[in-house]
Amino acid sequence: MAITLRSRREIELMRRAGAVVANVLSKLKEMAEPGITTGRLDSVAFQMAAEAGAEALFKGVQSPVTNSPFPGAICASINEQVVHGIPSENTRLRDGDILSVDFGVRLNGYCGDSAITIPVGNITKEKQRLLDVTEHVLQIAIEKSRPSIRWSQVAAEMQQYAESAGYSVVRDFVGHGIGREMHEEPKVPNFVSSELLAEDIVLAEGMALAVEPMINAGSCAVRTLRNGWTVVTRDGKNSAHFEHTIVIVDGGCEVMTVV
Repeated sequence: MAITLRSRREIELMRRAGAVVANVLSKLKEMAEPGITTGRLDSVAFQMAAEAGAEALFKGVQSPVTNSPFPGAICASINEQVVHGIPSENTRLRDGDILSVDFGVRLNGYCGDSAITIPVGNITKEKQRLLDVTEHVLQIAIEKSRPSIRWSQVAAEMQQYAESAGYSVVRDFVGHGIGREMHEEPKVPNFVSSELLAEDIVLAEGMALAVEPMINAGSCAVRTLRNGWTVVTRDGKNSAHFEHTIVIVDGGCEVMTVV
């Protein structure tokens, strides 16, 4: 498994790409109110990326299921939709929804990737708790990531926190290395498996990772809809998704995708 360690120059370029992603997600969070369509949010994201001189990473990616290209700049996943929800002018947000928005760009040859789950209007305490726990799972990874630590140690703490709260960690989708391409080595799971223990990752300075826990209120089981993209929970319960691009630095890690 070849993992590229990024130079200071490359990290600076990733920092700039990450800033574009963070700015777009911040804007979409402001806009995500009852009545707006996910298609409108997608248009704004695409426009903001273009104005920054960046390429929207997701648009045109081929589905492994149907081989159809992803039509949006953002993934917009609502309530029981886990990831890869297709934005549409026919999909209007409602009061009480939770909306997971995943977005990435390439700027000057380097990528940034991040996701947030947004409360729309007034959400239930149960939904807010799911959001809080999922965001904290990501924060655990940020706080624990540093040179020489094994990723299995980080993933174990992420998994333990989520499961102790009564939730489950999605197994079918994991984080990834990132740099010149959106998906690079290594795979970065949010749980411990025999596969991870057999090929554990020792974090090192310059390693760039997109860490993205997806946490379900019920079972971890998911399925893909007929459109070949949208992934939903099998039991119909809610799911939340938070992601940051981080780079391992001396003594810890730096988050690339913050305003």
